[in-house]
Amino acid sequence: MKKHMMMSAVVGMIMGVVLTAWAEDKFPRHPNLQKAYTALNNATSAISAAQTANEFDMEGHAAQAKTLISQAQTQLDQAAAAANKNKK
Repeated sequence: MKKHMMMSAVVGMIMGVVLTAWAEDKFPRHPNLQKAYTALNNATSAISAAQTANEFDMEGHAAQAKTLISQAQTQLDQAAAAANKNKK
């Protein structure tokens, strides 16, 4: 069980690094949205590290935070699309 948790954490951290690298050019016309997106990716990585450190014993709150971060990232995507549509 502990080995599985550690592997999950490592995979999560690798995904965070990959997503951060990918997100660097996600919003080239919107630097403030880019900063927000990068901060959310960093938050996800930090939460994954906290879950590992606490052996995933956070009563689901960390997982819920990651879900909400994902929703915020979707909103940023939509904000950029709206701004592009309105040519701002």
